[in-house]
Amino acid sequence: MGAEYIYDHPLHFYQLSALDYIDIMAIANYTGKDKELLSVKDKIVGLVQAKDTYPLTPRYEPDEFSVKDPDIVIHAVRNYLKALKMHAKARNMGAIWGGRTPHYQNIVVGGVTSFPDINQLARFRTMLDEQAKFIQEVYIADVLLFGKGPLWPLAKMGVGGGHYNYLAYGDFQKDAEGKSLLFPAGVIIGLDPANIKVDPVDTDKITESVKHAWYKAKKPVHPYDGEQIFDLDKKNAYSFVKAPRYDGNPMEVGPLARMIIAKNPDLLGLVKEGAKPGAVARHAARALETKLIVDACYVWLDQLLTEMTKPGFKIHDTDHWDPPESGMGAGFHEPPRGALGHWIKIKNKKIENYQAIVPSTWNASPRCENGVRGQYEESLIGAPVPDPNNPINIVRIIRSFDPCLACAVHIIDPQTNEIKKFVIE
Repeated sequence: MGAEYIYDHPLHFYQLSALDYIDIMAIANYTGKDKELLSVKDKIVGLVQAKDTYPLTPRYEPDEFSVKDPDIVIHAVRNYLKALKMHAKARNMGAIWGGRTPHYQNIVVGGVTSFPDINQLARFRTMLDEQAKFIQEVYIADVLLFGKGPLWPLAKMGVGGGHYNYLAYGDFQKDAEGKSLLFPAGVIIGLDPANIKVDPVDTDKITESVKHAWYKAKKPVHPYDGEQIFDLDKKNAYSFVKAPRYDGNPMEVGPLARMIIAKNPDLLGLVKEGAKPGAVARHAARALETKLIVDACYVWLDQLLTEMTKPGFKIHDTDHWDPPESGMGAGFHEPPRGALGHWIKIKNKKIENYQAIVPSTWNASPRCENGVRGQYEESLIGAPVPDPNNPINIVRIIRSFDPCLACAVHIIDPQTNEIKKFVIE
């Protein structure tokens, strides 16, 4: 899971978000000798000559958040290429323990199927050393370079803030009892940066509404009682995403939520300097928690090595477990995108109902029974969009959440209700 953070967060920043902010055309002026950069330059020049530069252009003018300085653009492209290589290595780190990603093959009820050995620990530690250097010297440095440089006005404006409600289930225990967590659990309703009040999580307060989703009408229910009965002709529905709420409130989940709930001093330091929770702050939170995960991986490696040397060390125990005749239960995790919950009901030793609220369901939810917008929708309120036909600021804000939205993106023209289609690479 640590390796997943290490390959997921930098990938989001460099490959999925950075190009939203830099004018890649500036690399056409590169005069250096770096072969990889020259290859990129040739590609860009070729696209210009072929008049095929979409989606790299057009950007509307003036675009106060687009970085055009050739030196910064070239620096960003150089590290974009470095990040691709580091991503591949981080994927290999996860594969040591879990096989093919993202759907790990070795997890079974009661443990895992692969027995660790000293060589695996050594390989992981060697690659972790390389990742630690990259995270600290390149990734975090670049996030601060952009966040406190060209994007500082955007950070101070807090564009993309939303409701300022945050949820984290908590994860990665630091002691055997699970009393101390790397990412603490907590709920914040209406953030006051000067006095951050974190309440404990009560998962009984979670409900899901389908008022504006393409499912049969049903009052908001707890996930234990959730269902999916499609109603594709439903009036006023506009999404396949349900609307989860915590005690009736839409919530943001993910790195920004985790770091605010943890009262991370580095993130709060940026807030004291003038940054507000929003699109830029999400990138900063993502980088800061990647460093926390890297540091924790060293601790976990040492702990694993200690356990491996103990007599009778086991990796799984499936002989002494059977499903109950009936029952219900839930599991919670903090993957890179945010709070993840699974709920199950069992009857006659079989699954009677199984529901999951994934991070992007929280963030991407439509309106609920009370007409309250979800976090994505609320984060767009007040965002400057000089050209509705080229809404790059909308993309910048939504992308800052690291969305997983295979089938639920809908942009409607408010005057005509025309569904607009945009290719977002």
